[in-house]
Amino acid sequence: MMDPARIEKPRFEVADIFRAHADDHLRHGKPSRAQTKVMRHIIACRTASLGWGHRDLCGDCGLERISYNSCGDRHCPKCQSRDRVEWIDRRMERILPVGHFHVVLTLPDLLRPLALHNQKLIYDLLFVAGSQSLMELARDPTHLGATIGITGVLHTWTQELLDHPHLHFIVTAGGLSLDGQQWLQAKSNGRFLVPVKVLGKLFRGKFLDGLEEARKAGKLAFRGTAADLEDPCRWATWKNTLYDKKWNTYAKRPFGGTAQIVRYLGNYTHRVAISNHRIVAFKDGLVTFTARDPEDPTRKRKVTLEAREFIRRFLLHVLPKGFIRIRHFGLYAGRQVALKLPVARRLLEPPVDPEVTPTPIPCAPEGTPPLPDHPKPWWERFRDLTGVDVMLCPRCRGRMVRHGGSILPDDDRSNAPPQAALAAS
Repeated sequence: MMDPARIEKPRFEVADIFRAHADDHLRHGKPSRAQTKVMRHIIACRTASLGWGHRDLCGDCGLERISYNSCGDRHCPKCQSRDRVEWIDRRMERILPVGHFHVVLTLPDLLRPLALHNQKLIYDLLFVAGSQSLMELARDPTHLGATIGITGVLHTWTQELLDHPHLHFIVTAGGLSLDGQQWLQAKSNGRFLVPVKVLGKLFRGKFLDGLEEARKAGKLAFRGTAADLEDPCRWATWKNTLYDKKWNTYAKRPFGGTAQIVRYLGNYTHRVAISNHRIVAFKDGLVTFTARDPEDPTRKRKVTLEAREFIRRFLLHVLPKGFIRIRHFGLYAGRQVALKLPVARRLLEPPVDPEVTPTPIPCAPEGTPPLPDHPKPWWERFRDLTGVDVMLCPRCRGRMVRHGGSILPDDDRSNAPPQAALAAS
């Protein structure tokens, strides 16, 4: 487990860059209302401008730690850890006790200019084409002949914050037979689900068919560098080029049991375009952050951008309003939670040995108070998940105790963000 004493607060944050350059970007960058709203939230996050907060007091040395409220925006780098813990808690109740594959489906570079101006349509189509391809191949008796469980997460960025829409799927290593009578394990003792090359071709075909239907229905916007695709001849040539390309499809099976699988997926569900810990310098209008070396993913390199360009790239990944970036299909789909999922879970339970007498559960003595029906506080669940105890005193390693209440008077706005960025979106 990680030593909490070694976890340092980031020296620089996305919020610092927004505070210094949000006004300039609002004047020249022409962000959308959704992007402006995200900037406003990130700037205000955990500052006195949100009004109410809490304080932690160490019972041993008396250290006081003031915390302000979080903005709760799903694009904010500081608001994802708690959401991730809450999400993992919920998913533990639904995940099946089997191995899971990690499948990644990526849109080719040629599609990305069109995707930038049709985000909701393209991202929805990405989910539909990807999930249908996996489900269709899994139902084929040649491969498995069963209904599988899928959880998908959309990411839209590269390490350099450029647009790069792709899906991370976690897929059960087996499925419920089509007649619902047995659990069928993936081939090769759970190590092979479907052929990756066939999956890539099927995904490509389904996606481009859906894209063509959207064009014929007049649902596509042709702007920017994709404006010329409005011409039918250019569209046909462009689409044929996409059919000829090999689409990047990747699959591997993660190790570990049920809890490890959910934690593995949790690493992807609540990521944002860049974490504050990756920002290593911010000076003279330049932002420097670390990125994985594409030739050697185990190594890191530094990328330096002008602040306005950094903000522009970050805002590329603001999702359309109401867009659901974590979706479930097959056995994990919401409508199957009360239908097929319990059947699959029952089939996966180990058989009961009639020769073994179950150990009786002792009754609590009369007068014993009932167990509390409320869950652990989020910081305890965060500690259980990550090994990081946020309530450990950084000075003496004693216990911090949380107290609620107003932290600063309403007229104290020393940390207030720029007025332009706080303007109504």
